[in-house]
Amino acid sequence: MTKNKQTVEVVTVSQERRRRWSATEKAALVRETYEAGMSVSLVARKHDVSASQLFNWRKLEREGALTAVQAGESVVPASELAAARAEIAQLQRMLGKKTLEAEILKKAVDIARSKKWIARAPLLPTDDQ
Repeated sequence: MTKNKQTVEVVTVSQERRRRWSATEKAALVRETYEAGMSVSLVARKHDVSASQLFNWRKLEREGALTAVQAGESVVPASELAAARAEIAQLQRMLGKKTLEAEILKKAVDIARSKKWIARAPLLPTDDQ
């Protein structure tokens, strides 16, 4: 029994380089993955992009990050956005409370004037002004 050993040499000619994709190109590739009969793997092979990169671009597109980059806007992390929304909600609640307090005080002043509990106080505004 003889064993034949063959040596195989693989020669690659490709240059390793980092490509830059514009936001428009990324969006076009992502749209192509959603077309009928297309898959992420097929589009990746067709355009010589890794499938994981396309999946990442699809995720960014769902989050709206590709649109923000295309529009020249900065992308805000989701944690910062959630914190800002929570602060806005808190400020709106505080504004609502202060508005309610002001309305209650205004009604109290009107009632006090009508019962003559407040007699011509110079610091309080009158309805004529």
